[in-house]
Amino acid sequence: MRPLLKLNPYLAKYRWHLLLGTVFITLSNLFAVYSPQVVREAIDLIAQGIARLDGPVPDGLAVPSTLDVWLGWTGLDLQAYLNERLEADGMKAMVVWCAGLLAILYLVFSLLKGFFMFLMRQTIIVVSRLIEYDLKNRIYEHYQQLDRAFYKRNSTGDLMNRISEDVGKVRMYLGPAIMYTINLVVLFVLCIAFMLNVNVELTLWTLAPLPIMSVIIYRVSDVINLRSMRVQQEQSRLSSLAQESFSGVRVLRSYAKEDSAVERFAEAADAYRTRTMAQARVDALFMPSIMLLIGLSTVITIFIGGRKLLNGDPTVTVGNIAEFVIYVNMLTWPFASVGWVTSLVQQASASMVRVNEFLDTRPAIRSEADDLVEVHGGITFDNVSFTYPDTGVKALDGVSFHVQAGTRLAVVGHTGSGKSTLAELIGRVYDASEGEVRIDGTPIRRVSLSKLRSRSSVVPQEVLLFSDSIRNNIAFGLVDGMDAPEERIQQAARKARVHEDIMSFPKGYETMVGERGITLSGGQKQRVSIARAIIAEPTILILDDALSAVDTATEEAILRELRAVMEGRTTIIISHRISAVRDADHILVLEHGRVAEEGRHDDLLASKGIYARMHEEQVLEEARA
Repeated sequence: MRPLLKLNPYLAKYRWHLLLGTVFITLSNLFAVYSPQVVREAIDLIAQGIARLDGPVPDGLAVPSTLDVWLGWTGLDLQAYLNERLEADGMKAMVVWCAGLLAILYLVFSLLKGFFMFLMRQTIIVVSRLIEYDLKNRIYEHYQQLDRAFYKRNSTGDLMNRISEDVGKVRMYLGPAIMYTINLVVLFVLCIAFMLNVNVELTLWTLAPLPIMSVIIYRVSDVINLRSMRVQQEQSRLSSLAQESFSGVRVLRSYAKEDSAVERFAEAADAYRTRTMAQARVDALFMPSIMLLIGLSTVITIFIGGRKLLNGDPTVTVGNIAEFVIYVNMLTWPFASVGWVTSLVQQASASMVRVNEFLDTRPAIRSEADDLVEVHGGITFDNVSFTYPDTGVKALDGVSFHVQAGTRLAVVGHTGSGKSTLAELIGRVYDASEGEVRIDGTPIRRVSLSKLRSRSSVVPQEVLLFSDSIRNNIAFGLVDGMDAPEERIQQAARKARVHEDIMSFPKGYETMVGERGITLSGGQKQRVSIARAIIAEPTILILDDALSAVDTATEEAILRELRAVMEGRTTIIISHRISAVRDADHILVLEHGRVAEEGRHDDLLASKGIYARMHEEQVLEEARA
């Protein structure tokens, strides 16, 4: 239960709902436990009537106590009326009249029990849904705060499984498990109190099998917990495989690996089935065991009660035996639910361990202070080195440079030279391992994350478009994206040279792009991403190889449009194409994470170094094309 203690603040938040639900449970069970008394008195009344039917009519017959308690408030003198009916119509009419009243009373009790049971579910089950809503929102919000390294370590399927399947199992603890536990405790106390009031010895015989049930539950609970954890792990693996297959369906088909993917998923599904069946076998043991013990209680009740009745024990009547059998069967489902509730609690505990594992993960990237009033765009790298924490790869080694606010810096280099890592340090996706990054002279760690990122726009290498309309994907770059004027959206699309492409679609800007933008070509996705970046009018604009999927002519046209956008903004252009960076105010050439060369385009060409060789290679490639 220890992992579930973190849910206590949520239970405290809705404590009045839970208190009201407990009141409804008590009232529902109160009317339930009175019903067997009605049955007992009806049976005893009929038995008494049959015994005296052929004999002399007694001087008087006592009113059944249940009728006396529940109808006494009417002011009617039931005893006098009963004596009149007995004297006028005889025993048979009197018995029928009393039995009719008891039947009506039994029906009223049943209706009241059902009514309060409805209110009970409307409070406690609703509380579980409200907490589920709060918990999912909290997890999702926490996911947004975690850094890139966290997402590299954990698969998307596992993240989704913990916010859906695991939270769902926790909800079953918050709703049904709590409700049935309270119901069991209240019903057990009431039933035992009523049974002890009737006959202490018969009550003890009836409850004799219950300690055995407690031992069984105690022994099996640990097994359920272990197997529940394994089931959830297999569920996460299954979700991850499915998500990867759906996201990479193009790759699977291009390599004709559909059968291999199906086989791999089938193996994971088989492992999940094995784990689930192992858990189901343990779960299945509970119900028959508990039903057997409840049945044993019923047999003991009838046997002991029957012996006492035959031996002439005045404390036991036929109605008492029927009453106790009803009480035992009334306890059947609550006690049978003990196994189910235990299973729910163990599964919820296992799921809450997985949920807490992520909720307890603290983001490595956090705002240490808010020392910068406004971001102007000056960027300084002071002997910055960075090593990826998970792989140990050193991506940057002693990089130093300064970019004045409003100027353009270009970064070129071969694959693996550290270009994208540099961009990630500027956006503070990661923090430098050594050295210091400063924004407008302020250490980047002491700049508010929200302020830094709201004034920056990044067009990454791997473009991600949301499964939404093109219009909303472009407007996403604005705070009030959904209310963005159409003219502004189209202006951004024109600057990114994608307006004509969009207008060629039947639905224009309302065209749905599909998951991750799968319905658009690579070049179209990149240009929509550029439009999304520039519509926000950022202070810092980072283009991380943003033109790699377009041809040279389109690249030149986009850059021509972007020159006006870049004016007055700090722009970082990362590219392996020399044509994309030659107009920059300053160019860095990275090689194995170090600054190999830097300067302007003409100066670097004149130095006959790495930059000049890259330029020559690309000119030759274009000539061949």
